Amino acid sequence: MTIQEFRDFMATDEPIEANSPVHMMFHKLSQEALRITAEINGKYHTPEQLHDLLEQLWGREVPKTVGLFPPFHTDCGKNTVVGERVFINMGCKFQDQGGITIDEGALIGHNVVLATLNHFLDPDRRGGMTHAPIHIGKNAWIGANATILAGVTVGDGAVVAAGAVVAKDVAPNTIVGGVPAKFIKKIVV
Repeated sequence: MTIQEFRDFMATDEPIEANSPVHMMFHKLSQEALRITAEINGKYHTPEQLHDLLEQLWGREVPKTVGLFPPFHTDCGKNTVVGERVFINMGCKFQDQGGITIDEGALIGHNVVLATLNHFLDPDRRGGMTHAPIHIGKNAWIGANATILAGVTVGDGAVVAAGAVVAKDVAPNTIVGGVPAKFIKKIVV
């Protein structure tokens, strides 16, 4: 399976059966991600060196204006897309098999978790998974220690408060917070 075939499959809503070719590709990609993130996290890199490592990790062109403060962790890496002026702070964990898109100008706070996978509830099939993409809109701000779950879209200009667990879409220009995250207020622009 090629990376593009993997991405194409993950763009569907087909479940991933344990030990299927897609599941085996998870394992292959995770080994590469572990190697590259160990390099990212193991020593200081200039912004230019870090940019090159992110392009290796994500397997695609990354805008020069993207910023990242290590440490950073991912168990795949090949299904993340980021726009111009995205900033990812220290300690973030991206489970990107299901697809993560972060639009231009978005800010991702310390220790944010973006999780695109869920295991089957049936104990006899627990090794299998469902997946859904996460989309972070333009100029959105995800606060420290927030968790965004599979299938969630955070609208343009929205704010997710620190520590929130987001299981439902967030409307543009709104603030949500809590566990589970709930509407707090509209941002007047």
